Amino acid sequence: MEASGVCHGEVMAIEGHHPRAQYSRIPGHEVVGVIDALGTAVEGLELGQRVGVGWIAGPGEITGLTVDGGYAEYMVASVDALVRLDSESDASLLAPLLCAGVTSFSALKHSIARPGDLVAVLGIGGLGHLALQFARHAGFHTVAVSRGSEKAGLAEALGAHGYLDASQEDPVKVLQEWGGARVILATAPSAKFISQVFEGLGNNGQLVTVIGGNEPPTLNPSQFLNGRRSIRGWTGGEAGDLQETIAFSRLTGISAMVERCPLSNAREAFDRMMAADVRFRSVLTMT
Repeated sequence: MEASGVCHGEVMAIEGHHPRAQYSRIPGHEVVGVIDALGTAVEGLELGQRVGVGWIAGPGEITGLTVDGGYAEYMVASVDALVRLDSESDASLLAPLLCAGVTSFSALKHSIARPGDLVAVLGIGGLGHLALQFARHAGFHTVAVSRGSEKAGLAEALGAHGYLDASQEDPVKVLQEWGGARVILATAPSAKFISQVFEGLGNNGQLVTVIGGNEPPTLNPSQFLNGRRSIRGWTGGEAGDLQETIAFSRLTGISAMVERCPLSNAREAFDRMMAADVRFRSVLTMT
């Protein structure tokens, strides 16, 4: 889900795994709120404290999928999944960092890229617009790859050193002219796009995908053998990852681009998200 649930006065922290009946599920997996109640065994947290929860809701649980999420005034979360947040920052800007942000940040952090390496980010969307900022501030030679000349200015504003319009030029040819990408980070769910740019990797290059899709990429073994290239998937969301993402974003001034919507209009926000009509994260607020 692309939408974020941002609710205030709505988190009850509990300890451990608590199976729940599988009724109709409340979605929303990027949530910022304040603690309204604590389980009897919880330590180190206080009522009224601002916290956040992302994709992981606790041991074996996924926020908004296996347990109720943030499209509600109140939700329950495991204390192990919570990240502590300051009370001054805009909650609607913090929330997208708890899934889209942490996924992009940790994927780059755990990749083989090092400062100065060429990193190409596929897609400028909910994850891609954050990935470009993280890549630039991490010291990578950052290139955005998408379709449409109108996206060049946005890519530059987000920190990209260069922009490749795949509808007008061959991104593989250009990336190879630049020495080949050390890492290609795929943030768009297009198997065709991933297959198209894979050979833009340099020797020992790595393609990292952080988003799924219904179709597999069309790659053959020789494409991996030539240049000793590899591909990996990545997800992020442990509490420690969330804390690192928040800290890095605060240090560098990285921020999500959001569209805010009151909780009463959640259906409208959800429909626009599903129609890919949001730039770039849809955030529900209590007001």
